[in-house]
Amino acid sequence: MRPHLLAAVLALSWPLGALRADEFDAQAALFRYDAAADLKVEEAGVEKQGTAAVHDMRFTPVPGAAPVKAYVVVPEGKGPFAGVLWVHWLGEPATTNRTEFLQEATSLAPKGVVSLLVDAMWSAPEWYAGRVPEQDYDNSIRQVIALRRAMDLLVSRPDVDKARIGYVGHDYGGMYGMIANGVDRRARAFVYIAVVPSLNDWAFFAQQPPSKAAYLRQNAVLELTDYLRQVKNASTLFQFANKDVYVSRADTQVVMGATSAPKERRFYDADHAMAVPEAVTDRDAWLLKELGLGGPGLPPLPSPSPR
Repeated sequence: MRPHLLAAVLALSWPLGALRADEFDAQAALFRYDAAADLKVEEAGVEKQGTAAVHDMRFTPVPGAAPVKAYVVVPEGKGPFAGVLWVHWLGEPATTNRTEFLQEATSLAPKGVVSLLVDAMWSAPEWYAGRVPEQDYDNSIRQVIALRRAMDLLVSRPDVDKARIGYVGHDYGGMYGMIANGVDRRARAFVYIAVVPSLNDWAFFAQQPPSKAAYLRQNAVLELTDYLRQVKNASTLFQFANKDVYVSRADTQVVMGATSAPKERRFYDADHAMAVPEAVTDRDAWLLKELGLGGPGLPPLPSPSPR
């Protein structure tokens, strides 16, 4: 259940409309970084899975930061290939890390997709329970910069076509991706899975800040809909669960309303984990089509039953 906040407190952070260009530029400046800084890429090993090569590696997003663990899944051949950045959810410990989409990325490799799968800050054991709310603002900025640096790593590959880049994120992976993609804008196809319109929706399930009003004021510049509205000339697929206790139908309408066309929203007979084959099949078909790899796209929705 959502934390019960006074309407007046919620109003401090809820977006009222699109930002002016200068207002958004000021927010985007929070996520600047030195693009020339060495990513210090290190490879721990490579494993063959079918025809794909799975590289176990890590990189350092900014000087002084802890290295980020990642997998790079590479097809056979020289390319150029499409590229997809995948970012996991916060959920079952076994998949709250770079492995969540690994099987899916491996299956897409023979079809012409290079995939980069990264660990996010919430991959740390007991991350949510140990969060210090007063640190959320700074940690969120660092996480967005880390995702932008992951995009740097993906598009720097000579076998990746920079004009055919996608992003897939589940739960927090989707929500932080909305911010990163609103600032970065290199990807052109987005899949957001089981997301809500605001990071604040999930901010108060554990430790509480000294002042919720102060917390909301500080984090207002991280409102997800501000960043969704910045993305143009791109395609977006939202995937939601009919049995999701964390994401309401109204939430899905908010993110759809903030997103430019072409866009689509699909619901599945699933819970927040979205661990159903239909969701995988749909997004892979959609990605292949949107990234110019000849996929069929989404199947049509079934016609409503006659009354």
